[in-house]
Amino acid sequence: MGTVDRPVVVGLDNGGNSTNATVLDVSGRFLVDRLVETPSRVLEGPAAAVEAMVTAMDAALTLTGVARERVLAVGLDTPGPASADGVISSKGSTNFSQPPWRGYDIRTALADRLGLPVVYNNDGNAAALYAHHVHFGADAGQHSSISAIVGTGLGGGVVESGRVVRGAAGMAGELGHVHIPLHGLLAEGQPIPTCRCGFAGDVESVASLTAIERNLLPYWLGRYPDHPLAAAESPRAAAKLVRTYGEQGDELARRVFDQQAMALGRLFTIAANFTDPSVFFVGGGVVETDPGFREWFLGRIREHTLLRTEQAAASHFALVPDLDMAGARGSAIAALNVLPR
Repeated sequence: MGTVDRPVVVGLDNGGNSTNATVLDVSGRFLVDRLVETPSRVLEGPAAAVEAMVTAMDAALTLTGVARERVLAVGLDTPGPASADGVISSKGSTNFSQPPWRGYDIRTALADRLGLPVVYNNDGNAAALYAHHVHFGADAGQHSSISAIVGTGLGGGVVESGRVVRGAAGMAGELGHVHIPLHGLLAEGQPIPTCRCGFAGDVESVASLTAIERNLLPYWLGRYPDHPLAAAESPRAAAKLVRTYGEQGDELARRVFDQQAMALGRLFTIAANFTDPSVFFVGGGVVETDPGFREWFLGRIREHTLLRTEQAAASHFALVPDLDMAGARGSAIAALNVLPR
């Protein structure tokens, strides 16, 4: 690949095991069309992790033939909780559980190391921003959207006029911890689900892999004691297999995912009354599945999302695209958005 002379921004999606990097030129064209991953080294502490981010950036620049001098800004995302400016929670965070990470200003540390502006978002917000811009293209600034990404937890974000809604403390769009009505969602005798954050009855307590393991599967296996999942080697192993059974039309699995679809529909119903978005995006492993199951699941979410007639006519449902690359690409878009026009 030849040397690229145009100015660029870099997007870094920092995870527990690896950092994914991408490069976006100032015209809005991505120069990387695949995952470019390097070890994140977060378990080695902040200093090692910051150096690993620099390595990740340099790997993407080398791949695209861009000199570091052409980089105008860097976008960074990590799992939360963290402040709007990239200060890790004083209680630690998903990837940053060791004491040295608590209260660590990861954005400023990377900016000082690179001598470049660094724009921070959490990983759900970054993916939401990418989904929004891919969907609307040049008209992204004229629309709003909300994204719910079902993974180990429930992430996502709110985008208004093409930009992420961050909030005073940077914790806007923490969709997983929105409380939803449970009446009609829980089956007879089903305990109120709890979340790792300490809440009971929030969206993540129902719509996440952790929710399947902790809350949903134990109840449903009690109703289907002869189900093959009862013989799984561990609750986590069983939870990871539920999707496969769901794709096959298994009754227990479909009950689990119907509860998740109802939880997401109730989340979107609440969101519609706050943000009235143009698009409701859904992402995560639960929709990266067999097309038949995916359409069934999205259909159930639609059924459980209660919209006014005018809202239903003005909005629709869509998938978060390129989820493996969405974080890095959304981070790059965020960096591009702060450059002078």
